[in-house]
Amino acid sequence: MRVNDRHVSFYYESDTDIGAIEIDKKTTALLIVDMQHFFVTRPVLNNPTKRELADAQRWEQFYQAIDDWVVPNNQRILDAFRSRGMEVLHAKIQCQKRNGADRSLDHKATGFNELLLRAGDPLTDIVPQLAPADDEIVITKTTDNAVAGSPIRLWLRNMGIDTVVVTGVLLDQCVSGTVRGLADESFNVWLVEDASRAATQQIHDAELAILNNIYCHVINTEELLAAL
Repeated sequence: MRVNDRHVSFYYESDTDIGAIEIDKKTTALLIVDMQHFFVTRPVLNNPTKRELADAQRWEQFYQAIDDWVVPNNQRILDAFRSRGMEVLHAKIQCQKRNGADRSLDHKATGFNELLLRAGDPLTDIVPQLAPADDEIVITKTTDNAVAGSPIRLWLRNMGIDTVVVTGVLLDQCVSGTVRGLADESFNVWLVEDASRAATQQIHDAELAILNNIYCHVINTEELLAAL
């Protein structure tokens, strides 16, 4: 079953069974993934080199999307969950060891994915617009997949949660890994396409088609809020 006609991959092209978006407030939680300064706040460049300027230009479309719709839509969703007394969790990348020895292999890789984010570093903080409220669980992880990197599966089960709404960055990395991890643990997953973002629109759309109807149902903010 699918719930809309968007981001339909080869596997589901012949599936004509369209179902409704149904959210049970008592058994559904929101999980916001890695909305930290390190990932979603434009870096300040002092006397940048030509290469740094070119790289900043490449990434500008990503930061523009974060500013224009990812953060605002997350704010709307967060407000909706809080006002209904629904569970909210946040995930962030942060080492437990100062030298980063506890990082998973993908976070020790060279290049873009090499991450050494220590406790106390302001770049690890979740942006203030989405800052965790009192009594909201904050997961720190040194993996892409929040399920593999924390006891979240246990906490959700203990709270009576069987369905998770997922948002955040990067869609094709930590968000995707988390969605797959939740699905493998038999949670129902709703992924909000306009409250998440990959590095580019092309990667974003490709990953949505890969995940949709298999590991989750892809919906947008308006559809989610209407279902709530």
